[in-house]
Amino acid sequence: MSRIAAKFEQLRAQGRTALIPYITAGDPKPGITVSIMHAMVKAGVDIIELGVPFSDPMADGPVIQRASERALIHHTSLHDVLGMVREFRMTNQETPVVLMGYLNPIEVMGYAAFAAAAAEAGVDGALTVDIPPEEAGEFLPALNKHGLDAIFLIAPTTVGSRIETICKAAGGFVYYVSLKGVTGASHLDVAGVEQKLNEIRGATDLPIGVGFGIKDAAAAAAVSKVADAVVVGSALVSQVEALSDTPDAIAPALAELLAEMRRAMD
Repeated sequence: MSRIAAKFEQLRAQGRTALIPYITAGDPKPGITVSIMHAMVKAGVDIIELGVPFSDPMADGPVIQRASERALIHHTSLHDVLGMVREFRMTNQETPVVLMGYLNPIEVMGYAAFAAAAAEAGVDGALTVDIPPEEAGEFLPALNKHGLDAIFLIAPTTVGSRIETICKAAGGFVYYVSLKGVTGASHLDVAGVEQKLNEIRGATDLPIGVGFGIKDAAAAAAVSKVADAVVVGSALVSQVEALSDTPDAIAPALAELLAEMRRAMD
């Protein structure tokens, strides 16, 4: 059983919803990413989504775009991100880590080489925004060979037949984008989210995480009542940006916000 599957099984037995934070690796400087990851775990998160910096993050809003820019100032590469996961695994073998990013860096490395290196580093899954299942014919076997889960996005506009296609290819969990737009958008409609999740559950037994638009503890608590996981990104990255000149303050600030969310969800 994968780390992701084991984590969701544990949470299901406890009657709890997963809390999944997103941060961009290397933001605002590479040396603090691993300490932030450990601080988030201590605050009660269940799975970490670690962003691979990319120069054209098309699914992301301005907040996460700027995070990639800050990380790329330091030339943070996919190899560097894998090194961060490897360092994290030196003292944490339990918390699943999912890499979130775009296809170009993976294609440069090569699918087989990426999957082998990611598995060796301790990565558990990959959410690659710009490779849909219909075009993942070479990518999926490489991930499967090394026990990595392929995590795909489902949008509010995704129709039933395509939901089935996505769910058949997916592993770990399915990521439902709760809003039309980019990361950091507003106007979260929990009733509408619940309706779409019920449709998705008709196509898969995988857990469903919900992200985009979850800004505070109240939103996290509301979504946790209908989803298997709550994914929080822009709210955290905004704090990283605000504290980028005082990097030692970042980990405590993110831990405080995540602990507040965890309490509200429980």
